[in-house]
Amino acid sequence: MSEMLANWLDWSPQLFQGAIVSLQLAGLALLFGLPTGLVLALASSCGNRLVRYFAVVLVEIGRGAPALVVLQMVYYGLPASGMTVSAFTSGVIALALTTGAYTSEILRAGLNAVPHCEIEAGWALGMTRRDILRFVVIPQGILFAIPALMGFAILIFQATALTYTIAIPELLARAYRVGAATYLYLDVLILAGLFYLAITFPFGWLVSYTERRLGSHLG
Repeated sequence: MSEMLANWLDWSPQLFQGAIVSLQLAGLALLFGLPTGLVLALASSCGNRLVRYFAVVLVEIGRGAPALVVLQMVYYGLPASGMTVSAFTSGVIALALTTGAYTSEILRAGLNAVPHCEIEAGWALGMTRRDILRFVVIPQGILFAIPALMGFAILIFQATALTYTIAIPELLARAYRVGAATYLYLDVLILAGLFYLAITFPFGWLVSYTERRLGSHLG
């Protein structure tokens, strides 16, 4: 046991750097994926049938394709089409596309949860459709969706582990690298799991806390 703890102390700086990369991947995927999800959510509820069907098809394709498949398609597909990007950029693009597809449904549910009486109040005040959408529907819809979006953020952080397949030096990739050098795969993977837990557990508590506060406020 003491030997394992000593090894953990030696490996922790490497895994910590990997955790930073994982957080950067997740943060950028959410930064670009959430606006994409909002656009798809609005398009899925659009009155134009062509736009609505096109958005629904994109969402279903994005949700139906495994994140690992999307990652491989972006990583190998972009260079094949003449676009040279780094592995890190490919990881961000793939995870952002997955984020956009999944969060579009979360955001659409939040937008649909806005009470219709508030929309009618906007009409009564003489607001235009665009103003109602911008000042009434979208702010409240996002508010309703916050707990679910925060929960998804935990999942996308965990999904960054898939990027080890394209040689991004994130947490799991560094753990495998240490395991390959020491053959102590179980020990280093336990330490990597503790790193994931140290990040996701507090955030999971924050999700529950936010949900309770929003529930009491909205109630």
